[in-house]
Amino acid sequence: MCIQIQKAGSGLSIRRAAHAVLIILVLSLLAGCGERADRSVDPAFRGMMDLRASNLSESVVKLNGEWEFHWRQFPDPAGNPVPNDTNHYLQVPHSWNGYDWEGMKLPGAGYATFRLRILLNDRDAGQTLALRLPTIFHAFELWIDGVSYARVGRVGTDRSGTVPSLATRQVYFQPRANQVELVLRVANFHHMRGGITKPIEIGAASVISDRTMLKTAYEGAVTASLFIIGIYHLLLYVQRRKDPATLWFGLFCLMWGVRSLLVGEVLLTRLLPSFPWGAQIKIEYLALYVGLHIFTLYFHHLFRDETPRWLLLSSRCLAVLFGGAVLLTPAAVFTRTLLVYEIIIVLHMLYFLYAIGKAWRRKKEGAAVFVAVSVVTFVSVLNDFLYYNELSSIANTSNLGLLIFTVAQMYLLSSRFTRAAAGEERAGRELALANERLQEANRNLEHKVAERTRELSLAYDDLRSAYDQLFQSEGGRKKMLSYLTHDLKAPLSSMIGYVEALQDNVKPENHAAYLSYVYDRAVWLNRMIEDLSLLSSLETGQISMNKAAVPVEPFIRQFWEKYELVLEEAGLHEEIHVNPAIGSGDPPIVHVDPVRLEQVLANLLSNAMKFTAPGGSIRLTLTIRDMDGPHAWICMSDTGIGIRQEHLEHIFERHFKRYPVGFGQENAGSGLGLAISKEIVELHDGKIWVESNGRDGSSFWIALPLAGEEAGPERRTLDEREPHSDR
Repeated sequence: MCIQIQKAGSGLSIRRAAHAVLIILVLSLLAGCGERADRSVDPAFRGMMDLRASNLSESVVKLNGEWEFHWRQFPDPAGNPVPNDTNHYLQVPHSWNGYDWEGMKLPGAGYATFRLRILLNDRDAGQTLALRLPTIFHAFELWIDGVSYARVGRVGTDRSGTVPSLATRQVYFQPRANQVELVLRVANFHHMRGGITKPIEIGAASVISDRTMLKTAYEGAVTASLFIIGIYHLLLYVQRRKDPATLWFGLFCLMWGVRSLLVGEVLLTRLLPSFPWGAQIKIEYLALYVGLHIFTLYFHHLFRDETPRWLLLSSRCLAVLFGGAVLLTPAAVFTRTLLVYEIIIVLHMLYFLYAIGKAWRRKKEGAAVFVAVSVVTFVSVLNDFLYYNELSSIANTSNLGLLIFTVAQMYLLSSRFTRAAAGEERAGRELALANERLQEANRNLEHKVAERTRELSLAYDDLRSAYDQLFQSEGGRKKMLSYLTHDLKAPLSSMIGYVEALQDNVKPENHAAYLSYVYDRAVWLNRMIEDLSLLSSLETGQISMNKAAVPVEPFIRQFWEKYELVLEEAGLHEEIHVNPAIGSGDPPIVHVDPVRLEQVLANLLSNAMKFTAPGGSIRLTLTIRDMDGPHAWICMSDTGIGIRQEHLEHIFERHFKRYPVGFGQENAGSGLGLAISKEIVELHDGKIWVESNGRDGSSFWIALPLAGEEAGPERRTLDEREPHSDR
């Protein structure tokens, strides 16, 4: 499912409706899961539980409390009675892991006998009662008053003699007296934990049956819902593969639906009693370990901006690591990794809540619903983790939380389809309106043809005008070539003359001056050739910028410091001015190639010095102004000879030269510096222009866009030529 920006008006109503749906769903599910329980019963004490004040016909009692505990003992309940002189009592429900047995901390692997005596009143002693036995780790046998009533797996005294199994049982019996003795043999050699970790319940047969039926129906409904929703989303992905979120969400629902068959009432063993315990426990753990990564992929496709790449990589690595441990090691080993992975899941879910909160603040569609259902899901999953570690008394709430989550996704999807249908209706109305307009256009076809003919005539005129401009441009190019030929021919001719004079040894006393002139002209020609090459590369895009995020104010000040002494030696007054408002907030940043930008500023400064007589002044200004967004405006102004108005529009053209009468040609440049500067500025998405009244100097302006908050440096190839300048 794609996440789009939510409109303010419709988004509020969607959130309110979603919240209402979720509240109703939660209340209805919680109401359906209500249990009748006698909360006034005292827990068992030293192997004895008194239920004479309870009414088992109307309530269910959990046989929690102190049970007699006989470690590594299997007395025969049908023969000799179980010894009652033990001093060991174990709280039930609780695993025997870590229990202090005569100075020894018990491991998870082993076997033991549990015993509890129950006192009943006359009314309950005369009716059929039932025991509801949960999954017990991981094989057990039950005797009631010395008679065997239930067996799950095979109980043995070592690993080879024990067959583990996970299944729930209902046992119906009629007490022969007011006292009932329960004896449970429990063995575990295949899992990290052993013992009775879930409460055993007693009540009237009808009450227990109804309760078991409701729990089975509830878990079956949750499981079926997860399977249906998962298959539905997979079918959506088959129909539209451009939306991978439906694929990952469908796989997640199916995976969690499979896991729901293996917990709680363990519906899988009811459907397939001979299903191997080893495969069952591996599937349960794999669904948990791999499911986190699948959900992370689904979350990434919903909230791309809020899901960093490291989260995807870490969840993938963890899924491979822990999933590999499940596949390659026995249950006694890989079940020890559960606590670590539960902590990892909690950390991931906390980050998901944080990311959804960010999306909510950004007003993304569906984020508010995600916040609500994610909190419910997080609480339900966390409660299951606490229950598994014997820190909570409420079991199997994660399936309910995930069902609420999936129903919320269905709601968002239906809302999306509703908007799509509304869009189709709107498109239909627009199509009908367009059809009416088309018919109107057909009725006025002759008028339209006349209009199009006039438009074609105007287009022909524009094309003719463009041709004339191209013709004039070609004439300008030929004129530029003639200027270039003249500029190259004159220094070459003079250089040839001086070289011939050197060869003929004419006026030997002037040889040094001749060589100096030849050297200066050669340097001038070489610079012109370099400028032509650089300008051609810039125009054809063969030179890229090595851009970086540069604070513009320090850059301008550092540039000016390099040339202050040069300006003083030239007899010019120098001044730099930075708008005081720039230093009051965050420093403005421009995304530029600092070497190329300095080349532009150096060229402008060189031109200003060239056309400003000693005693004049040159000023560098920096300010921030708006020009289709915030821009840094840099101005190089002088008090020189100025530029005539008719020359302003040509000043940045190739080989354009404008020298006043008497201006020394030895100071003349190639006429390419400003053209190069213009290309560099435009490659930075900036603008350069000049202002002058033709008398009192000129001002060259550069406008560069400020970098946004997320702008980063863009590394490209760098031309290492030294910057040079000429107007």
